[in-house]
Amino acid sequence: MNLPLNTITDLSQRLQELHARTRETPLFNPVFQLGLDLSRGLEGGALDLDALEALVEELECKSLNARTARLRALIKPHAPQTVATCDSDEEFEVYQKRWEAPRLHAVFTAHPTFLLTPAQTSAVAHAASTGSEIHASPELSGAKRPQVTLEYEHAEAMSAIAHAQEARSAIVREVYEHAYGCWPKQWKTLRPMPFRFATWVGYDMDGRTDIAWYTSIRFRLAEKAERLARYAYELAEIDEAHKLVATLKAASDHAAKSAEDFAGDLSAPEALSAAANRLTADDPAKLTSLSGIIAQLEKEAEGEADNTRAADLLTLAAAMRADGLGMAHIHFRVNAKQLHNAIRTHLHESPELDLASKGAMATLRRMLAEVSPKRTNFASLAIESSTATRQFLAMAQILEHVDADTPIRMLVAECEQPSTVLAALYLAKLFGIEGKVDVSPLFETEEALEHGGRFLEALCKEEAYQEYARGRGRVCIQTGFSDAGRFVGQIPASLAIERLQGRLAQAMERHKLTDVAALIFNTHGESMGRGAHPSSFADRLTWPLSPWARSRFERHGIALEPEVSFQGGDGYLPFANATLARATLTRIIKDSPVPEPVCEDPFYTRTDLSLDFYRAIRAHQRRHLRSQTYSRAVTAFGLGLLNSTGSRVSRRQSDLSADRDMNLRQIRAIPHNSILQQLGFPVNVIAGIGSAADGNYEEIAALLETSDRGRQLMRLAQTSNALGSIKTVAAYGELFNSAYWASRPYRGTEPHLSGACEVLAEYLTKDDRTGVFRRLASRLRVDTLKFHRLLDLLPREERLSLDQDTRRMIGSAQALRLALMQHIFLRAVSVPVFSRANDISREDVLEMVFSLRIDDALAQMRRAFPVHFPSPSDFAMDAPADYPDADTGGYGAIARDYIDPIERAYGLMLRLSVAIANEFGAHG
Repeated sequence: MNLPLNTITDLSQRLQELHARTRETPLFNPVFQLGLDLSRGLEGGALDLDALEALVEELECKSLNARTARLRALIKPHAPQTVATCDSDEEFEVYQKRWEAPRLHAVFTAHPTFLLTPAQTSAVAHAASTGSEIHASPELSGAKRPQVTLEYEHAEAMSAIAHAQEARSAIVREVYEHAYGCWPKQWKTLRPMPFRFATWVGYDMDGRTDIAWYTSIRFRLAEKAERLARYAYELAEIDEAHKLVATLKAASDHAAKSAEDFAGDLSAPEALSAAANRLTADDPAKLTSLSGIIAQLEKEAEGEADNTRAADLLTLAAAMRADGLGMAHIHFRVNAKQLHNAIRTHLHESPELDLASKGAMATLRRMLAEVSPKRTNFASLAIESSTATRQFLAMAQILEHVDADTPIRMLVAECEQPSTVLAALYLAKLFGIEGKVDVSPLFETEEALEHGGRFLEALCKEEAYQEYARGRGRVCIQTGFSDAGRFVGQIPASLAIERLQGRLAQAMERHKLTDVAALIFNTHGESMGRGAHPSSFADRLTWPLSPWARSRFERHGIALEPEVSFQGGDGYLPFANATLARATLTRIIKDSPVPEPVCEDPFYTRTDLSLDFYRAIRAHQRRHLRSQTYSRAVTAFGLGLLNSTGSRVSRRQSDLSADRDMNLRQIRAIPHNSILQQLGFPVNVIAGIGSAADGNYEEIAALLETSDRGRQLMRLAQTSNALGSIKTVAAYGELFNSAYWASRPYRGTEPHLSGACEVLAEYLTKDDRTGVFRRLASRLRVDTLKFHRLLDLLPREERLSLDQDTRRMIGSAQALRLALMQHIFLRAVSVPVFSRANDISREDVLEMVFSLRIDDALAQMRRAFPVHFPSPSDFAMDAPADYPDADTGGYGAIARDYIDPIERAYGLMLRLSVAIANEFGAHG
């Protein structure tokens, strides 16, 4: 190999040459071979870590530009942004109906997807907005990543929401401008609300214990202060002397002071009492409702002769009507088990009652009928031990003392019994807030999706629930794509979710609930592994809530309120500045489907084909997910391939001995998807489609070709497949191939590595990962052969072209990482043997390295080989001493030659992980 490997172009050309060799030798692995070429250069002195870092920087820059191009193509920031055109021939009522119902509820969540550094986010946002290109710079590569704390996530969420608010107000202003041109006598009666925004950042208690109840109160007060300050600023822009400016500023200051009160340590009763009493006391500056201010602004606009000023006032009133006294609506979230534990304290006569039984429903029905509201205060919150009850108490205090108008959502994760919803209603009624709280069960697990239809049927049948839903004006459910995509497979999950949505429409119609709206919150992430279709915004909007599902509600005359999530840093990118936010909201308006009462897509009429196709894909995915081979491959490196991208832990704790038998359920959904991308093949998106068509290719191809839903399904699969590489999956297994390490210095090719390679070869004879990755790759290859056979039967225009440059960029990044991993392995086994200390042996440290628990391994190595020792000069002693007669030297050479290179190589690996995730479009 004489080709230099100094630039990404060099790597790409070399990879292209190596790919050609697969025609001669089908089992030849170009990615692994390029990794070996780089490793030989690195270990032989032709390359060093500085040279590899230069390659990493180049890949980082290219990946940021790839992400920019994808964002630009998705939201089209340079396309015309006008959305509110009208025609004087159009009925005013038609225009009014179009703009007074939200096109979408957007929820800014904070799952661990804060992949990019602030500088990288800013660079992508600027480039996407201006059409410019990102160039390499020190602040974009190698800079220390910020610690992603809850406060960091909250600040990022508030920034994204602020840009979304500005964009929405610009759209509302445009709606008014067109209206007063077309209907000069009626336009002031318009109350536009094209979007509602919400967040659960700081309120989500599912799977975490690090959010104190007063943290949620503090966030809500801080959000109130920020929103009131923005209202005051916007009103001052219209009229600096307006008397309400002072009112809004004073209310903002009051909320800010209360937020500071709740930011301290409130564990002492006297500290909490002081903070709570200041918040609950009557104060002229305290504002808990905007209804009077909104009415005043609208009345002022009604009598205003200047249309421009009137439109400005009405636009501000519209923002207040949408957001209330906060930056957005808020979603609390608990787990069903937490609710079950909470309700048991109220089951005085039968605390051991099975909540899945009919008896539980009867008991809760009686409790709901008999419950009387109880007054609560902040002391009630402080002494409450139940997480779920505490959330309801927090909501009660917020509704009484912070914002009395804005409803709150209570999301219930892993909700599989109707009795869980009744338990939530009981607690809401117990604390007198059932009129302002929307209880929303989450359907995400395989069991929940399988039996969700019966759940919804039983729930809608309950008279107490019907009364509650009519009081709230809506039935709320949440369908989740993260865990569903992980345990069911993304395509089967999406199809199961739409069937569940159809069952909701059916249940509402059967039980006479057509007079209320159906609010369906589809929680998904930005990447293809978690339910956000990457092809276009039209696909993104209809993938989680399909035209068929929408038609079920339209047919029965049920108003539909779609809601989606924008998750974490990845999801905030479309709202990273004003230009992108406006483009995103514009795209949603323009690409939102018009619901039809009848969906004639063959995918739903030819259920003899489509249902079998769906079941076969699901069965194939299930075999992977229940396979020890798949589980071992996904968990082979733990979370070592990933950066920390959120404040919520990504993995449940396990000790060293448990790493080898780690279960997939120990890794949460987003890291699971991220690992699949890093290993090179999104199994949970692609796998099973080819096998499901086996034996019936022509009919399945004909169905997919004539079906909008079928073509959308294949766009998702092909986009994922275009980025995937089974050769890469196989390459990771070869790192643990004892024969590879024994053969590498064979015939004197790398004599300086013979000792280290011999240690690796001997150590890895007992490692199972080579066989695991080979078996997984073989299974994927067989299925992919069938997938391509199906693709060949589809029209050429239905087949996505593969971007070979992108594939080679990913291949180069993977090869670089393989070289760095080999460097780490070689350095680790070359570290001198050290004595066992604190139950950690050299073998334990090597096992940490091979599982990419590098930080743990480095800590043990540095403990075994300290660079600095205590010296007599560290002490101010009056009495003289002759011993020791000189400073004892540390293990500086070991740190320099082995430990520090491992740390640096691992840092470069994690930077490559970001680059690969950018090429896929998101983290996980």
